[in-house]
Amino acid sequence: MKRSPHASAFMKNYSSLTDVLTDHKLAALGDAYINLVYSLALSAKMGELAGKKVKGTVLAEALRKAGLRQYMPSRMTSHKLADAAEALLVYAWLNDCITLEQSVAILLESDDLINGLTQLVAKAKEVVKLS
Repeated sequence: MKRSPHASAFMKNYSSLTDVLTDHKLAALGDAYINLVYSLALSAKMGELAGKKVKGTVLAEALRKAGLRQYMPSRMTSHKLADAAEALLVYAWLNDCITLEQSVAILLESDDLINGLTQLVAKAKEVVKLS
């Protein structure tokens, strides 16, 4: 997988999708990333600057709807599922699998945040080439 120069210095290699989904450090960066994506999409829709956070319950639902729950260990809280979505999204961006602009566009095309995030998570899973 092609890796961005900005990710090469600090990213470890992952052998599976589960490794990505359960990485707490990726999730922490992913939290900031998805909030930026959402804020940019919301700003474009509203026609003015907006800074908003995506609720964890919304991200957890998107991960479930995208069919990625099966890659997670059993008995995961909604918070951990949200972290997994964040980790995958930033991983896809760091590895040049999906751009910031593509992520924003996917959210803009959807009338519902959960559906937009579901599409975004599904797209990230599709373009990230890990088993």
